[in-house]
This record gives sequence, C-alpha cells and structure tokens, in this order.
Amino acid sequence: MWLPLGHSSWASYCGAEFGISRAQAYRLLDVAHALAAIHDAVTASSDLSRTRDTDPAAEAALDFGLSQRTLIDVCARRGDVAQLITRRLAMLTHNGQEPLDEPTVRAVVRQVVHDVRTTPPPPPACPSADPALAALRAVVDDLAASTYAVGELMLEAAPAHLSDTAAAHLLAPLCEQIGEPLDHALAARRYAISGDRRALHGTVL
Repeated sequence: MWLPLGHSSWASYCGAEFGISRAQAYRLLDVAHALAAIHDAVTASSDLSRTRDTDPAAEAALDFGLSQRTLIDVCARRGDVAQLITRRLAMLTHNGQEPLDEPTVRAVVRQVVHDVRTTPPPPPACPSADPALAALRAVVDDLAASTYAVGELMLEAAPAHLSDTAAAHLLAPLCEQIGEPLDHALAARRYAISGDRRALHGTVL
C-alpha cells in the first residue's frame, strides 16, 4: 500500500500520511479488527445496525463505550468475543426478549468483552506420554464439556447479567426438581459465562 505512494516503509507511510508511529498504527488496526468482529456478531444476531449506512441513529447504536485499551486487549481473542456475543444474544432471543433493544445489546457486548478480557486463554494442550494420564484428561474434558452444556441451560433460566445471588433464587427450584446441587449449577453457569474451568474447581472438578 505504501510503495505506490512513494514511501520506503510502513513506518514512513504512517508518519507522513497520518502523523503517527508504526506502533500506534498497529494498535489502531487492533482496535479496528476487534470492533469489526463485535459489529459483525451483533449484526448477525439482531436487527440492530443493519441500516447504519443510511441511518445516523442506527450508527450510534454501534457505540458500545469500549476503550481503545480494552479493544486492544481482546483483539487476539476477537473470535472468542464474537462467538460469545452470538451465543448470549441467541439465548436472550430464545428466552423471548426479541426484538433486543440497544441498551440490552450494549450491555451484553460490554459483559462479554469484560469476561474474555479477564479470563486467561486456555493453555495449549500437550499430549501426555502416559496412557493413564491421557485417559484421565479425556474424562475431565468430557465432564467439562457436559458441564458447559448444563451451564448454558442454566443461563436460559438465569441470564448472564444476573448476579450469583439473584441467579441462585431462580435456579434453586429448578435444581430441586432435577436433583442437581445448587452450587454445581451455579459453577456450571459461571463456566458457561467465562469459559474458564477454574469456575468448576471445588464443585464439579
């Protein structure tokens, strides 16, 4: 891009055309990539922002109040952010909250970004040479996957914006009916919200 404009490098292009450093340009690209992923997830999951090219009010709906620092922090995990936004908006729609209004979508986006930003990415899986340990790890993985599915069901009854205390009041009768310990249900719900297996320590795992 910069060569046809007569610049010798990306850094020279950024400085001459925009008055910014090469590092700052990369930070702005990270912001743009993260915002694009969020906007695409929201657009695919709701009717918001579909007319933003012609409706200034619709374009305002895309302002989620996220800082550049926050967007830079989640850029590398923007796929996780988009996937989680899609799933949580789908849950709200399934729970009968369609059409979703702008404050609800904005709150979901902000909560998802916060959850991904504060949850460390899972460590890379390293295959074990010990067959017994590998088999045990597979059992734990299966248990975590089934617990995640339970957590998503719990989120249908107690959406992610509710505190643990408020969720406990809603989930207690359900847990009593199905014979599930309330602390396990709350842990599964936290795991579905965060994707962090540490939410299951001391209860399910």
